[in-house]
Amino acid sequence: MSKITPCLWFNGEAEEAANLYVSLFPDSSIHGVSRYGENMPMPAGTAMLVEFTLAGQSFQGLNGGPQFPHSEAISMSISCADQAEVDHYWNGLLANGGSESRCGWLKDRFGVSWQVVPRRMIELQMQGGAGVGRMMQRMMTMRKLEVGPLEAAFNGEVA
Repeated sequence: MSKITPCLWFNGEAEEAANLYVSLFPDSSIHGVSRYGENMPMPAGTAMLVEFTLAGQSFQGLNGGPQFPHSEAISMSISCADQAEVDHYWNGLLANGGSESRCGWLKDRFGVSWQVVPRRMIELQMQGGAGVGRMMQRMMTMRKLEVGPLEAAFNGEVA
């Protein structure tokens, strides 16, 4: 277990969310589920705490109720090797009720915010120069990030 483990608060969907997440990320698994019993805040048998790992990072999913909904104030950022990986996570996290935002951000059907970012974009940002501004302007027009058009904008080409 990690020294610091993010805990995501859900309203009854922690186990369903963990199952989706581990199906999308390699090196992921559910380690344990504790359940509510009789005379507890949620129906008996509902997952109380789900412990899981995503891509080697420990997480907890807590079914605590409706009082604390997710917001964009915290998001999970995914560093993607290429466009195929961007597409995989983007489509998988949007499936069955997620919603797109701008600039590579989305919310999955549980309300958790994700940033799906091609590693190439970060590499280009680190190079600096005028190309970064052009690339960022192009990024502002996108929902899902597309590596080809971002590289073209960085290089001053029309894409």
